[in-house]
Amino acid sequence: MNNFEYCNPVRVVFGKNTIAKLADLIDPARTILLLYGGGSIKKNGVYEQVQAALKGRKVIEFAGIEPNPRYETCMKAVELARKEKVDFLLSVGGGSVLDGTKFIAGAIPFTGGDPWQILTSGGGALQSALPIGAVLTLPATGSEMNCFSVISRDSTQEKLAFGNPKVYPAFSILDPEITYSLPQNQLRNGIVDAFVHVMEQYATYSINTPLQDRQAEAVVRTLIDVAPDVLSKKDYDSRANFMWAATHALNGIISCGVVEDWSTHMIGHELTAFFGVAHAESLAIVLPGMWQHQFANKKDKLAQLARRIWHVVDGNVDTQARAAIEKTAAFFHSVNMPTRLSDYNISKTDIEKVIERFRQRGTTLGEHQAIRADQIREILTLCL
Repeated sequence: MNNFEYCNPVRVVFGKNTIAKLADLIDPARTILLLYGGGSIKKNGVYEQVQAALKGRKVIEFAGIEPNPRYETCMKAVELARKEKVDFLLSVGGGSVLDGTKFIAGAIPFTGGDPWQILTSGGGALQSALPIGAVLTLPATGSEMNCFSVISRDSTQEKLAFGNPKVYPAFSILDPEITYSLPQNQLRNGIVDAFVHVMEQYATYSINTPLQDRQAEAVVRTLIDVAPDVLSKKDYDSRANFMWAATHALNGIISCGVVEDWSTHMIGHELTAFFGVAHAESLAIVLPGMWQHQFANKKDKLAQLARRIWHVVDGNVDTQARAAIEKTAAFFHSVNMPTRLSDYNISKTDIEKVIERFRQRGTTLGEHQAIRADQIREILTLCL
């Protein structure tokens, strides 16, 4: 096991009718910037609950944060927050709204020039941040209990991530009943997103971390078990277990002391930036091809995944590892998630844009830092 430090300061408020607790969670003296997305919270009753909880408070609203939140949109919120002297940000939405809120929280007090430096530095340039609270409406990214954010920029067709402890939410409210109004594609995306988050921390190579392995396996087993009910009915228990599993997929606990990958995410970000593929969709495309390409490096953990999650006990390590790849792709298909670039009309010629982006950056990916532009071409060719 590698050395690690773990501290997670997020206060999680979980369960039915918990939005009302906003009244106790935010200091009445705060000037609040309420951030949300396309307006679905006004159709499902969440907006009304938030307004009731914050009655009598000074609340400034900013709507329109997109899936894959855009830098340009976020900077409009920064301008508004500075003008209104906001001193608390409340994210009401899914992971994209919260990712945007985290960036906005750091950009408002930023004095080092273009706040895009927060992204290009991976969070190192972030100087300070306004406090954040969250009401989560879509389980997927785990952003409600971590300090990471991903932002896109239209002008440069870039999608970059940053992390900094200053943008941990002070609290996150998770009410599974809110998910009842979500459409099938968002539920599907959330399941796949959480699944791949776990795999980025699990499917590498073993350094004798049996507890973390079992914790990771518990998360993915839960996602697999609840997926049929999540997609077929409005059942509180399945939605609650889905929501909590998605949070645990990226709250840092299963990554303690382990070797991590994240190459699937880095390549997936470029598919989103260039072709508009949703984040979870990009992960489902890249992961099977990544595993095929990196088979020799990952086969021991993939075989363990096959045995413990997919109950494949016959054959040798290679046979079991290949079964893990096949069964993972089959699971994605079972929740109606496509897994090929061709499903999105992305061709072999198109992927050269992605290759060139990585070549220009000189990026190396993977747990062995051995994946470069030429290897990314090979991986994406497997994904066609």
